[in-house]
This record gives sequence, C-alpha cells and structure tokens, in this order.
Amino acid sequence: MTFACFFDKFDSPNLQNNSADMPDCVFCDIASRKRPAEILFENDDAICILDINPIHYGHSLVIPKRHCRDFLDVPSGTLGGVMEAARTVARALVQSLNLEGYNIFTNNGAIAGQSVFHFHLHITPRYKNDNITFVLTLKQYHNGEMAEYAHRIRKNLGTPD
Repeated sequence: MTFACFFDKFDSPNLQNNSADMPDCVFCDIASRKRPAEILFENDDAICILDINPIHYGHSLVIPKRHCRDFLDVPSGTLGGVMEAARTVARALVQSLNLEGYNIFTNNGAIAGQSVFHFHLHITPRYKNDNITFVLTLKQYHNGEMAEYAHRIRKNLGTPD
C-alpha cells in the first residue's frame, strides 16, 4: 500500500533526514521548546503540532515527548497517552474544520516513508473529492499460504495454533 501524495511530500532534497545516531532530533527539540511549532495540544506523554508541510490544512502530528525511534520503541505506558492525544486532536479537527473524515497513520522505517526517526502519528483531514488516494496492490493468499503466515506469526507471539 502506498499513500501516493504522502511519499511525494518526502522526495524533497531539502528534507532533514534524522536518524537514531544523529544528536539532534527536530521532534525532541519541539517537545522541549527549543524549536518553534504551532502547538495544538499536549499531555504528559505527547505534544500535538500542525505539520509544516501539510497534505491538507489542519494536518497534525502527534509526537511522544520521549524520543522513540518507531512504533516498536514506544513504551506501553507512553502509547496510551499518545493515542489519547490523537483522539483529542482528531475530535477538535472534525469539529473545527468540518471534516468529512480523517486518516490517522504512521510510517515506520525508511522503506515505509518514515523521514523523521522519532515516532509520530499523522492526522490528515479528509474531504470529498480531495484527490488524496491510497494506491493499493492487493495480494491473494494461495494454497495454504494464509495458514502458514498465521502459523509463523502465532509462533513468534507464543500463541497456540
């Protein structure tokens, strides 16, 4: 699945590509008020800002205050606060911008479109005929493949077949 307009946004050579070994992180700097941002909301775990390169006006980012490289790096206790902040901001976007819908998504790893390596959620306003499209290439499981994938995943989870 590719979020076509989203990837186009990150093909710019001017984009700062943070990585885990870089000493400064733009989102850590925003959370600690070392960099300016349009802050919409915050709680103990997260800060919510307007995206500086929005897909639609109102496109917001929900960022853990603690540096976490990706979704798997977010502590369980922090994740709840991040999701509560996302719900609070999504509700405010729907009410204040008369949204017809919204997407909440995250990109984890460069191959998935992550460009700032500090976990964050995008909340993107949606409107009828907004020309934002998901380009999907759906696959079909064949001849027991679904059962094999389920077995491999359950084995890793420690869940019985």
